[in-house]
Formats: sequence, structure tokens, C-alpha cells
Amino acid sequence: MNLTLEDRDAIRDVITVYAHAIDRRRWEIMPRLFHEDATFGFGPIDGDWREFVDAAKAIITACTATHHQLGQILFGDDGKDTAHVETYMTAMHIVPGGYPMTDVFPDRGEEYSATIAGRYVDTFERREGIWRISHRQGIYDWREYREIGPANLSAVPNDARGQHDDSDPSTPAVKYWRRDIDAS
Repeated sequence: MNLTLEDRDAIRDVITVYAHAIDRRRWEIMPRLFHEDATFGFGPIDGDWREFVDAAKAIITACTATHHQLGQILFGDDGKDTAHVETYMTAMHIVPGGYPMTDVFPDRGEEYSATIAGRYVDTFERREGIWRISHRQGIYDWREYREIGPANLSAVPNDARGQHDDSDPSTPAVKYWRRDIDAS
């Protein structure tokens, strides 16, 4: 295996920032994670990565909250500037009653939890010294829907909940990934 520890860290950073960007709805970070000509396939979406991000905006924004957990990562490489990476993930979604995209999550008439366990199977390429995703295939391993009842966050003070804007305490942690955006 020819991937260095620095290569692995750079790839891991991209995977981690992707989960952060989805959950905090920081869509403006996505161009830093995908090569311009990258492709993405997951569920009903298969094509340009921008098409996935546009669909994800609608899917995720309609959810009350999302939380992506990343698990083990398996690295393979071709000996040069391409890495094949499998990342286990669990994605939790709070789906409101009246959810509009029933081909993604059913409308159960009340808020519920939808958990997806699966994997991201990525091809990363290093171009001009920068690792980014050139192809991502999302794989479902299982899905589960549960009633959440009083387990939701409605009783938690607003300042103790994750936010979907710059008031979220994580904002300084992604300053590097937003450097051009924050400077404008």
C-alpha cells in the first residue's frame, strides 16, 4: 500500500467534513470535497455530484434534524494518485409529519426517526496535490423507522441544540473549509 499517513488523513478529513456539511446544511463546502467532474450515486440519484447535493438539500432541509456517524474506513490504492475507500456510516433523520418526498421517507403523519445504515464506497483522486472524491456510491445495508414520541428535542433549550447556521458552536472548526466563503 502506497498511501501515506498524510494521504489517509487528508482523505479522512474530506469524509468527515462531508458528514458535517450535510448535518449542519453547509452546502457551500461541497465543492471542496468533490472534483469538478465527480459523480455520485445513492438511491434514486445517479449522476453529477451537484445533482446529488441539490437533491440532498431538499431531502435534508425537509427533515427536522439529521446526524451522520462515521465508522471504520478501509483504504485501498492503485499505487499512485487514486484511492478506493469504503466508509461505514449510520445516518439518523428526524422526519416530520407531512414529509414531502415520500420516495425517500414515507409520510407517517407524525414525526419519527429514520435510520439508515450503509457505506460510502468512494474513489478519491489526488489532483494538483489535493485529495477529493471523484466518484461516490452510497450503499444501503438496512433502514429502520421508529416512533420517537417524547424523545425529541422540543423540551431542550434552543442554545443547547445543534443549529443549521453560523450560531452552531462548530463554526470555528470548519473555518479552513470555508476560508474563501468567509472572506467574501
